[in-house]
Amino acid sequence: MVSCGRRICGNRAWAALAVLLGWLCAAPVHAFGFADVEQRARQLAAQPYQRPDPKLPQELADLGYDRYRDIRFKPERAWWRKDKLPFELQFFHEGLYYNLPVKINEIGSQGLKEIHYNPADFDYGANKLDLGKLKDLGFAGFRVHFPVNTPKYKDEILVFLGASYFKALGREQRYGLSARGLAIDTGLISGEEFPRFTEFWIERPKPGDKELTIYGLLDSRRVAGAYRFVVKPGDETTMEVKERLFLRENVTKLGVAPLTSMFFFGENQGPSTEDYRPEVHDSDGLSMHSGTGEWIWRPLVNPKRLLVTSFSMTNPLGFGLMQRDHAFRSYEDLEARYDLRPGAWIEPQGQWGAGRVELVNIPSPDETNDNAAAYWVPDTPPSPEQPLDLEYILHWQLLKDTRPPLSWVSQTRRGRGFSRTPDNSIQFVVDFEGPALQALPSDAKVEGIVSVGANGELLERNTYYNEVTGGWRLTLRLHRIDDDKPLELRAYLRGENSTLSETWSYILPPG
Repeated sequence: MVSCGRRICGNRAWAALAVLLGWLCAAPVHAFGFADVEQRARQLAAQPYQRPDPKLPQELADLGYDRYRDIRFKPERAWWRKDKLPFELQFFHEGLYYNLPVKINEIGSQGLKEIHYNPADFDYGANKLDLGKLKDLGFAGFRVHFPVNTPKYKDEILVFLGASYFKALGREQRYGLSARGLAIDTGLISGEEFPRFTEFWIERPKPGDKELTIYGLLDSRRVAGAYRFVVKPGDETTMEVKERLFLRENVTKLGVAPLTSMFFFGENQGPSTEDYRPEVHDSDGLSMHSGTGEWIWRPLVNPKRLLVTSFSMTNPLGFGLMQRDHAFRSYEDLEARYDLRPGAWIEPQGQWGAGRVELVNIPSPDETNDNAAAYWVPDTPPSPEQPLDLEYILHWQLLKDTRPPLSWVSQTRRGRGFSRTPDNSIQFVVDFEGPALQALPSDAKVEGIVSVGANGELLERNTYYNEVTGGWRLTLRLHRIDDDKPLELRAYLRGENSTLSETWSYILPPG
């Protein structure tokens, strides 16, 4: 009996141990999240910056633009394709000026798994490369696919490629402007610093998921940062962005939620040489919604020299580089399809405090350069001892873009002023459209309220009903005193008892 009892006790002990081991095996793996990336960014910022050393084979570094574009990821090898998940990943090859690898990881139920580069995943086109020399490479970036236009096909909806650049698409959109993780010292004589995403962690989606979560680690000489992007594809694709920044040293200008676009010429500034296209741009203006409720529209320009302007405000409600004109006849470009390029609207979450929305316009001789940038600059930048936390929603919009509720600027046209005697005057024609104007009778009393900077003189002003659009047209004729200095203009429409439109804010560059 005693031995039998001991045997029973032993069996019970083994049973208890088995239960314990089973519980340990079934215990959930630590869920990787924003706190993990934040810890890595904090550790990075506490250490001296390690400048990355490009180790790109010379044959890849010497590739021209067209030859690099001939290297494509094989769609049949897309990550998650075999599992028939709603999202898929494809990857970009290192080469050309994408000479630094980006580490990419999957967050799965069993923990983290690095996605390794494999030369066999790529089609090299006409390039004759020794694949044996490429086995130690990494990825330059990645793109996300999701069936946003038709359930039968997974469209490319998001790209992370180069420094901290990324861009996304909604339904029936074509790639245009880009967003960035961070901008440092943009437009300063000292030169700009370009932080880069060095590593990503992407949550493996479940069947039926309609959103994808991506974490990113950002690093540069003076800043390290942790990011979370929650991507929701649709008619307008949105990205919920959370970031925490750690400074190694003070930064002169910290540009938060930066957008980068292209403006070559448009209705307010014609081409410098003959071109069959009426307009060529990814964005035609900067839209802002201030904390006081004012809406402001500043048309973009292609200046002859660097032009930096800003708008001070507290707790902004939103800003964005927008493409308001979506009529094909405005562009007539069947290849570029500028009419289908989205605007990007930044919607701050929480209180951003005092600061400014800054707009940078850079001279460009052609349409291949991104020469317009907009971002938020806090009045009090963080110190190396104090991290900066910000959240915002980034909307990639086409036809249903964010606009003022009353009325907005639909076009700005500039030309030579007309008078009985030549006077070298300048004429502006500004059209306003929107619900507040559509509700008015054609004989309503609408006044254009105009202010002209010290470098200008207003010669003539007229406001009248536009029978074609149902809106109102404001025409200005003015004289610039010194052509070598900029001229700033502001105007809006006012009815008998209230403001009817957003504020048109224009800067005429020198020359």
